[in-house]
Amino acid sequence: MSGKVLGPVVAPSDRSFSYGDGRSNSKGNLKAMNAPVPPTNMKAQLLGTTVEHVDITSFDARPIIDSMRKMSFSSRDTARAADIFNMAIEDKDCSPWLILAGSTSAGGCMHVYRDMVKFGMIDAVVATGASIVDMDFFEALGFKHYQAAGPVDDNVLRDNYIDRIYDTYIDEEELQACDHTILEIANRLEPRGYSSREFIWEMGKWLSEGNAKKPGSLIQTAYEEGVPIFCPAFVDSSAGFGLVKHQKERAAAGKPYMMLDAIADFRELTDIKIAAGTTGLFMVGGGVPKNFAQDTVVCAEILGVEADMHKYAVQITVADVRDGACSSSTLKEAASWGKVSTTYEQMVFAEATTVVPLIGSDAYHRGAWKGREKRRWQKLFA
Repeated sequence: MSGKVLGPVVAPSDRSFSYGDGRSNSKGNLKAMNAPVPPTNMKAQLLGTTVEHVDITSFDARPIIDSMRKMSFSSRDTARAADIFNMAIEDKDCSPWLILAGSTSAGGCMHVYRDMVKFGMIDAVVATGASIVDMDFFEALGFKHYQAAGPVDDNVLRDNYIDRIYDTYIDEEELQACDHTILEIANRLEPRGYSSREFIWEMGKWLSEGNAKKPGSLIQTAYEEGVPIFCPAFVDSSAGFGLVKHQKERAAAGKPYMMLDAIADFRELTDIKIAAGTTGLFMVGGGVPKNFAQDTVVCAEILGVEADMHKYAVQITVADVRDGACSSSTLKEAASWGKVSTTYEQMVFAEATTVVPLIGSDAYHRGAWKGREKRRWQKLFA
C-alpha cells in the first residue's frame, strides 16, 4: 500500500518481531497488538474524526438520477451508468460483478459495496488487496479510517506513525495488527497453494467465527452470501507483510508453508464466467482488477469455450486516455479485444465517491435486486 511507513521513528525496547520491510511491531502477540500504544496528544488530535461510510438505504437517489438523465456531461453519463447497472440486475440471465480498485472503501464507500453483495446486486468481486485487506478487513478488526482536518506535514504524520491516503489517515500501529492477523490466519491453514479467493474465504470464515469486532464487513458478508472475492495482486497490501512473515518463519523452522496460486485465481474466475454465461461489470477504478475480469472472456476462448463478451459494463474513473491506458483501456477499446460488448457500456469520468453512492442508492430503491436469484458462485468450489 502506498504511503507505508518503512520504519518507526522510535524503536521501543519491547519490540519482539520485525517485518522484512523494516517495520517493527510494538507487541509480540495478537492480543497485545490489539491494544495499541496510547497515542500522543498530537496523534489523538490528528485521529480525532472518523470516516463515516455512506448508507445507500438511508436516502433515495432516484430523483437525482432521473434529473441527471435530462442533463449533459458527466451527469448524463452517470444516469446512463445507473440505467445499465439496473439493466444488469434486472436481466435474469446476467451475473453482475463488482470490480474495485483505488481507495474509495477507506473514503466512505465501504458499505455501498457490502450492501450490493448483501442485497444480491453482485455475484462476484474482483478487487485490489488494499481495498479488501487494508480497508475492509482492517475495519472488521475494529479499527477506523480518519478524516484529515487540514494540511499537515507528512513528516509530522511519520513522526506520529500515521499513514495518509490523500485526506484520509490510518494508524500504522493498527495496520500492523492487521498484518499480523493475516499471519495468524495463514499459520492455521494446511501448507499448500491457495487462490486468493480461497484465502479470502478463510478470512471471512475467521471473522464469522466470532472474531469480527465490526460485523457486516464486505469480506464477512461475501462469505455468508456465497460471493467469491478475488484479489489478483493480493500481496500488494497488508496481506503481503503477514504472508511473507509466515513463509520466512516456516522456512526457518524447516516447515512447509502455504502460498498463493495466481494461476488458480485466473482459472477460477474464468470458471465463473463460463458458468454464468451473461455477465455485467460494475467497475470502480481499473488497473489489474479490471483487466483480470475482462480477460476471462479471452481465457475461456483459449480453453475452447465460446463465452459471450461481458454484456453490460460501467467504469467510473478519473484516468486519462491520452497515455494509451485509461486505467486499462476504455470500454469501447476493450471490444476490439473481444472482452466487452459496446451495446450497454458507459464510461463515467468522475471521482468515484461522488457518484458510486448515487448509483448504488438508485439501484437499491428501484428494487430490481428483489426479484433476482443470488448465484452464490462459491458453490463451484465447495
